[in-house]
Amino acid sequence: MSPAPFAPEADPRGFRHALGAFATGVTVVTARGPGGAPVGITANSFASVSLDPPLVLWSPARASRRFGAFAQAPAFAIHVLAADQQALCDAFVRPEQEGLAFAEGPEGLPLIDGCLARFLCRLHALADGGDHAVLIGRVFEASRRDGEPLVFHAGRYGTFGARPEPHPSPDAAA
Repeated sequence: MSPAPFAPEADPRGFRHALGAFATGVTVVTARGPGGAPVGITANSFASVSLDPPLVLWSPARASRRFGAFAQAPAFAIHVLAADQQALCDAFVRPEQEGLAFAEGPEGLPLIDGCLARFLCRLHALADGGDHAVLIGRVFEASRRDGEPLVFHAGRYGTFGARPEPHPSPDAAA
């Protein structure tokens, strides 16, 4: 059975609900604010763009209190959260971010420990995305560890139940 079509502009709540059908990973993006203080924001709008050059994107909401800090930041770090980091994710949703621990990274980037993957980026491009902006970062350093990711689906957090067989890759040797 196919879902019933509707016009997103006529039903914005329905549009948001439809978008929630797409499960995503959860990230926290960090940067230095205009005064040099660390700033972070929870985001599930993260995607790879290109392998050569290495580009990723994320999309902060223009209505966010932290939007200006990220739109002006020359560099940012994207942290892919592990399944046991939901409390950390929630901490970056709150307006106050005092007491959060950061390590100092290259170019002064505030870094979070314990994440599954981390992408250190310099701003490559900023594009209009309606009520969001699209920030494309050129990755200059990446890291990864094994573990279960924190997943967001239909307004709830969860984990990913991976199947034992790997997905066939077009890059895999026959």
